[in-house]
Amino acid sequence: MKRNKFNYLAYAADMQELEEAGLVFRLARSGMLIVKLKKQPKPGQSLYDSKGRLVGKVVEIFGPVISPYASLKPLSDWAKTLEGKKVYMKNGGT
Repeated sequence: MKRNKFNYLAYAADMQELEEAGLVFRLARSGMLIVKLKKQPKPGQSLYDSKGRLVGKVVEIFGPVISPYASLKPLSDWAKTLEGKKVYMKNGGT
């Protein structure tokens, strides 16, 4: 998708609504992405990459309370290449 002045402004507004959820720690053998959480999303909540693209949905939160992890079901093949990258969630949820 080409970015013109108008969709760039929409993209910038969308990015302002996103806050960092955590860092993709690894890709599990099951195909799930394991995310080391900075801020805890709800199960079923969507997570996005730094470009605002939908990465996947949170399936489960696990690990210690002070350092939780989430398993994320990727919704596309490119999402499996995000190891070591930050993921974001919308401020209001979903």
